[in-house]
Amino acid sequence: MISLNDVTVAYGSFTLLDDISVHISESDKIGLVGKNGAGKSTLMKLITGEQSPTSGHIDMPADLRIGYLPQIMEHHRGRSVIDEVMTVFDHLHEMERELDRINVQLGERTDYESADYARLIDRLNEINDRLALETGESPRVQAERTLFGLGFKEDELDRHTETFSQGWNMRIELAKVLLAHPDVLLLDEPTNHLDIESIEWFEDYLKSYRGSLLLVSHDRKFLDNVTTRTVEILLGHIHDYKVPYSQYVTLRAERLAQQTAAYENQQRMIEKTEDFINRFRYKPTKSNQVQSRIKALEKLDRIEIDETDDAKLNLRFPPAARSGDVVFKGTDLTVGYPQKVVFRDAEVEIKRGEKVALIGRNGEGKTTLMRVIMGELDPVSGEAKVGHNVHIGYYAQNQEDILDKNETVFSTLDRIAVGEIRTRLRDLLGAFLFRGEDIDKRVSVLSGGERARLGMAKLMLQPYNVLALDEPTNHMDIRSKDRLKQALQAFDGTLIVVSHDRDFLDGLVDKLYEFRDGKVKEHLGGVTDFLAKRKLESLQELERRFTVVEKTVDEKKAEAQESFQARKTVSREIRKIQNRVDYLEKEIGKLEKRQAAIEKVLAAPGKEDDVMELTREYLENKMSLDAFTEEWSEQMTKLEN
Repeated sequence: MISLNDVTVAYGSFTLLDDISVHISESDKIGLVGKNGAGKSTLMKLITGEQSPTSGHIDMPADLRIGYLPQIMEHHRGRSVIDEVMTVFDHLHEMERELDRINVQLGERTDYESADYARLIDRLNEINDRLALETGESPRVQAERTLFGLGFKEDELDRHTETFSQGWNMRIELAKVLLAHPDVLLLDEPTNHLDIESIEWFEDYLKSYRGSLLLVSHDRKFLDNVTTRTVEILLGHIHDYKVPYSQYVTLRAERLAQQTAAYENQQRMIEKTEDFINRFRYKPTKSNQVQSRIKALEKLDRIEIDETDDAKLNLRFPPAARSGDVVFKGTDLTVGYPQKVVFRDAEVEIKRGEKVALIGRNGEGKTTLMRVIMGELDPVSGEAKVGHNVHIGYYAQNQEDILDKNETVFSTLDRIAVGEIRTRLRDLLGAFLFRGEDIDKRVSVLSGGERARLGMAKLMLQPYNVLALDEPTNHMDIRSKDRLKQALQAFDGTLIVVSHDRDFLDGLVDKLYEFRDGKVKEHLGGVTDFLAKRKLESLQELERRFTVVEKTVDEKKAEAQESFQARKTVSREIRKIQNRVDYLEKEIGKLEKRQAAIEKVLAAPGKEDDVMELTREYLENKMSLDAFTEEWSEQMTKLEN
């Protein structure tokens, strides 16, 4: 479907991609991996046509629909969330207008046998087929379901896009990409701004997506769950593995080990052969054997070992002065902003040496609590106290806004470094993989991963005894993320970290604060303990809806209604859910009745029955029925809970 053939991308004397070839077939689910700066985003831009190769060519069908979500994008302003997302369906409205124009023409014309009239009929059928395919369900319903899945609440759909953060605007763009139903999805680190619940929904969506997927992600679990093939970019070359990420890591290590062993065996054989030739080259009695071995060496297919990039993040946080026993204590905390209280009545205590994770939906208050701890925000009520001799190093998730884009990598640190550390800045930057000419790069040209590493390097300039890290692994490649985790495990101070990455948190933290529905709840123990207590399989399942399959629809409805009647005060939200359930049940009943009628006809069609039309209607109804049933199950679960 998409073929990159002998493609090279070079910038002057530097070659980023060197004569690569790769093919993407229908329904391929590919994880594109490699270090930051390896060329993953460039490969996606080549496919979309945003960038041209230095040499080589890219082949794909002219009518192929590509949905592309880049790391950095422009966000539209001046429209509400729902109105912005609904622009995806503008082409449907245009098709409907064209359909009206054709119908008017057909009503006025009488040249029924002409080629022109036949073309109008063909176009009419084509538009009808496309509309039937793309409007099996109301566009508004599709848009709302996608936005809810990505974490928006109903009362947020009418808010203007400019009132949301960059991360939430990324979700709006992602919703538009998904609702366009492209043939190919190109997603460049789509989970960086998603919270745990949204990742779960998105993961399920991609599992059922029927098109091709090319995914860049540094989330090992996410890659394993949604991809079946791994393409690695390493030092400008492509290595293709027909397995998910974790299996790729194993196979890659095995391949390199086998390659190394074969290379070493061959080198020993070559050394012995060359030794024989040198010893007996001038001995007449051995001349035939010598010539035979010389020819054998000339014909030998020499084994080469693939180049590997062994550059690693080399992190070790400096030792720090001892703080007081209590690093931070929040008593009866109510925190928020003039327009909104984020959470109420929270009790938070973080002691020296603890490694604590803050988890929950975006917007529930994790970063807000970080701001309270840093003294950037005063609580609405309650008391927030930082302990004795506490020196906090803060890593904010919006490094692209915090770092000065006009500074170079070196000057970013040189400007704030004091004392002896100034003489070791080059060594420090080298530990963070900024070497040679890299240190003279301007911040404005750095990739997301490079900015993340530079932001982390700033934390090494002073001996902090508390590290407060807000989504530190966003944009970091998997190897760098693993090295950061090891360094934090060895850190002898206190750690407070916001993250939605289960692999990163597992084995790192020993206490969690869960932010949910305006409350903050403490959980002692690590991530695995937390998951066991909540009977969840992963942090991406904080709001998993359990469904008891063996219960009938009537039983579920009866249980929901009993729960509903038992409530003394019926909230507005519950009434809305109940009304929606009633509506869905009516629609499901109508569709089931119509499906049964169609099945009866299809079982024994008569001469006047249009089997093709009935089949098409049946399939359309089935899509709507599945969607309504899924939503009904979700709404019923809300009632039961």
